[in-house]
Amino acid sequence: MLKYTVRRLIESLIMVLIIVSVTFVLMRMLPTDMYFTEEQMMKLNDQQKEEQLEAAGLLDPIPTQLFRFYRQLLHLDFGESRRIQTGVPVLKVIESKFTVSMRLGLISMAISLVIGVLLGLVQAQYKNKIPDHIGTVYTVFVNSVPSLVSYSLVLVFCAHVLSLPSLYSTRNVGKSSIPPLICLSLASIAHYALWTRRYMVDESTKDYIRLARVKGMKSSDIMRKHVLKNAFVPLAQYIPASLLLTVGGSMLVERFFSVPGMGTLMIDAINRYDTNVVQACVFIYAGLGILGVFLGDILMMLLDPRIKLVGGGSGR
Repeated sequence: MLKYTVRRLIESLIMVLIIVSVTFVLMRMLPTDMYFTEEQMMKLNDQQKEEQLEAAGLLDPIPTQLFRFYRQLLHLDFGESRRIQTGVPVLKVIESKFTVSMRLGLISMAISLVIGVLLGLVQAQYKNKIPDHIGTVYTVFVNSVPSLVSYSLVLVFCAHVLSLPSLYSTRNVGKSSIPPLICLSLASIAHYALWTRRYMVDESTKDYIRLARVKGMKSSDIMRKHVLKNAFVPLAQYIPASLLLTVGGSMLVERFFSVPGMGTLMIDAINRYDTNVVQACVFIYAGLGILGVFLGDILMMLLDPRIKLVGGGSGR
C-alpha cells in the first residue's frame, strides 16, 4: 500500500508538471503583441513595448522562463493577473471564483449521486419493466442530445414554468443557482444510474447470489447485503474524480448561465490572454483530475479489502 501510494504520487506530480509545462510553452509561443491591451498598443511605441516585455522576463529564452516558472511553482506563486484584474495576485483572483464553483459542484454532486444511484437501483430491481425503460430513455436522451440543447431546454423550463432567473445572480444566489445545478446534475445522474444498474445486474447473476436465493434468503436482503455492496465498489472509483472535477467548475454550464466561477474565469483568461491565470487554472484542473483518479483507487481498496494495490506491474 505504501509503495503504491508513493509511486502514484510521484507519477501524479510528473503528469501535472508535464501538463503545465506544455501549457506554459504553448502560451509563450504566441505573438508578444498579445500581452498588450488595445489601449497599450496605441499608446506605446516599439521600444516601450520591448522594455516592458524585457522587464517581465518575456524576452528571455523559453528554457530560462520555464525554469523560473518551476521555481515560482514550488511556492505556488503564479504571479499577478495581467488582464482579468491587473496587478492582483493570481491566487487571489481565483479564490472567489473557486468558492462559487465549489459550492455549486458539491451540491450538484450530492444530487447526482443520490438520484443516480437510486434510479439505477430501481432499474436493476425492475429489470426490463416500465421503471427500467423510463430510466433507459432518460439515460439515452441525456447522452444523445447536445449539451447546449439540453441546457436551453432547462433554461426555458426554469424561466417560463418555474419563474426562475435565467442567469446567475449574486443578489439572488438561491433561486438563480437552480438552473445551473440542474444542468450540472443531468449527465452525472445518467452516468451513475447507468453504471449502478449495470453493476447490480452483473452482480445479481453470480453464483453466490443464486445460492442465497436457493437458501431462501429474501430478495430485499440479497439486494441490500450482497448485490448493492459489491456493485458499489467499482462505482466508487469514479466518485472522487467526478467530485473534484465538478468542484473545479464546468466551463460550458458556467458560461451559459454567466456563473462567476472557475469555468468562466478560464475562458475569460484565454480570450484575454492572461497567461498567468491560464497557467494557474490548468494547474488546478490537472491536479484535481489526477488526484481524483488516485483517490478513486484508494476508496476502492477501503471498501473492498480483497483489492490489493501494489507498487509495480499492472497495479492491482
